[in-house]
Amino acid sequence: MTDSNKPDQNKPDSEFNYDTMTQADFEERLPEIFATHTAGKVSEDPRLQPFLTAHPDAAALVRDLETIAEHARSLFEPVHEPSDDLWAKIQSRLDEPEPNEGAL
Repeated sequence: MTDSNKPDQNKPDSEFNYDTMTQADFEERLPEIFATHTAGKVSEDPRLQPFLTAHPDAAALVRDLETIAEHARSLFEPVHEPSDDLWAKIQSRLDEPEPNEGAL
């Protein structure tokens, strides 16, 4: 494919022709596809379905990247929220005399 026949990667997403996307186009656009995708999973985007069906390795890569992104997002979620009275309990325990205090 000559450069004059190659899809313009600088075109806005709305002007890009996903039906003629090559593997090289996919690899070049992949970061943008993930960065601009806001609804659902990239792997379920109807514009990409013909390409992903024809390119199972690309489909597997997209699924793997979705899994990695999901796990990365979960790293920022609190695992357990402490109870509202946690600091009060800590303070009351610190204020309690030690059992053997003054026994020396």
